[in-house]
Amino acid sequence: ITPAVAFDILPLKLHPFSQSTPTGLDCVGWKRRVSSSVITDGALDKTALTDDVGSEEDLYEDFRSSNHRYGHPGGGGEQLAINELISDGSVVYAEALWDHVTMDDQELGFKAGDVIEVMDATNKEWWWGRILDSEGWFPASFVRLRVNQDEPMEDYPLKVEGGKEDDSSSGTRRFGMGQTTKDQMRTNVINEIISTERDYIKHLKDICEGYIKQCRKRADMFTEEQLKTIFGNIEDIYRCQKKFVKALEKKFNKDYPHLSEVGSCFLEYQTEFQIYSEYCNNHTNACMELSRLTKVNKYVYFFEACRLLQKMIDISLDGFLLTPVQKICKYPLQLAELLKYTNPQHRDFKDVEAALNAMKNVARLINERKRRLENIDKIAQWQSSIEDWEGEDVLVRSSELIYSGELTKISHPQAKSQQRMFFLFDHQLVCCKKDLLRRDILYYKSRINMDDMEILDVEDGKDKDFNISVKNAFKLHCRDTEEVYLFCAKKPEQKQRWLKAFENERRQVQLDQETGFSITEVQKKQAMLNASKQHHTGKPKAVTRPYYDFLMRQKHPTLPTTLPQQQVFMLAEPKRKPSNFWQNISRLTPFRK
Repeated sequence: ITPAVAFDILPLKLHPFSQSTPTGLDCVGWKRRVSSSVITDGALDKTALTDDVGSEEDLYEDFRSSNHRYGHPGGGGEQLAINELISDGSVVYAEALWDHVTMDDQELGFKAGDVIEVMDATNKEWWWGRILDSEGWFPASFVRLRVNQDEPMEDYPLKVEGGKEDDSSSGTRRFGMGQTTKDQMRTNVINEIISTERDYIKHLKDICEGYIKQCRKRADMFTEEQLKTIFGNIEDIYRCQKKFVKALEKKFNKDYPHLSEVGSCFLEYQTEFQIYSEYCNNHTNACMELSRLTKVNKYVYFFEACRLLQKMIDISLDGFLLTPVQKICKYPLQLAELLKYTNPQHRDFKDVEAALNAMKNVARLINERKRRLENIDKIAQWQSSIEDWEGEDVLVRSSELIYSGELTKISHPQAKSQQRMFFLFDHQLVCCKKDLLRRDILYYKSRINMDDMEILDVEDGKDKDFNISVKNAFKLHCRDTEEVYLFCAKKPEQKQRWLKAFENERRQVQLDQETGFSITEVQKKQAMLNASKQHHTGKPKAVTRPYYDFLMRQKHPTLPTTLPQQQVFMLAEPKRKPSNFWQNISRLTPFRK
């Protein structure tokens, strides 16, 4: 599903646009059969439809059997407009919203921001395009039509330098007195931002009033928990976007759009846009719940009737619910384009520049939070694989594995040394022991609260506190109890990685406090429940593949980016010489510890 697109600059032929559709496009040549009345009680209001429409099933089948489509890729105004432009010999450009990585030689690969010449848009899902000398199919939902179709962005300066432009008067005739080409380009971008925001508000309103309100009237079909799963916090997003679009309207100069100063609006709302994080994180659950419900016909008919009564375009509900995810990703692209056509002397330049960085940070924060939430399932699975676990779950206080590896722990009073596996999470350090026979099995031993600790670097030589000689050592000192823990690494570089990891742990905790990141109790319980379901009873708990696969996918800021994955594996699991002895013992031993 492509994001909303403005077609103000395209010579569309006899394709009226509807103010009520999120993409700004209505169906072409279709006689409406749905009145403007809405559902007023718990049951579907059959009188809202014309008398030649029967039940929900009849309505659904009748509409589906029709050849008419609303204006979105695959039919309607946008599709017809693109194909007519191409057939008339016009060049149509699209801009990539996301990377398209492919190994198929029939597909066109590109990166976000690449400009693609659209050569064929007759197919609903896949368009044919060209980048330089490469041609191929690409998914239509990965691109949006470029705002400025008049001139390829990269070609225009060359034309001026090459002297191919007739004179400055041609620019005046084309764009009006006092406006340069760059001003007109900025006008186009401003118009697109305003237009797509208006369409987006209507889109959100349609979801809230066309779906959510009607679903709440059917308590026999939907629980509040189901509605929260399906729609997330989209009503909060709707309220936020209404305020945002009002702020944009105030800054919009209708007479001279290129003079509009909209950068400050994005800066003002950058914090509020973080509510998209919750929505994006929940989107996968929404799709799963919708998929489950739409296996039952009555839900399919109900959702379709809601869409028709709200006069929404012919897209399924899961498609509508994808739009907020696409929208928050689109802001940096729009601002980057706006900055490109804003002169440094423009009063809006600094604000647009700052807004671009701010919205990139918002998108980055949302991506990071999504990654963190995905990690809690892996952490829960890791904990379920640990034998003899004691105390509260890791997820009660932590949500990120910072670093892990083997260390020698030295304890008072006899300075007894123990080889242990340590896992550094935010707020805590978990200590585990390896099984003597099955080295892939871990036993829980203890944990240390990192919020009370300070890290002390220890020089090689004799330590006064423990009265022993140490090498590659560091200490954890508890500020409250004055308790001291001594640790030794095998190599100096391993010690440095641990010291760096402790710094990263404190930095992560501080960042979470500043951004307000937290895991809800429901998410924690669900992660642990999923982990317990996946664990097979009666089978020895092995952490080798699940844990190390998880470990290698983690972001370890302490590891060099050039370090091969094989070496990362070796850092976590020190290399041992192969031994047939352990294999034979494992095979012959009739018991397990």
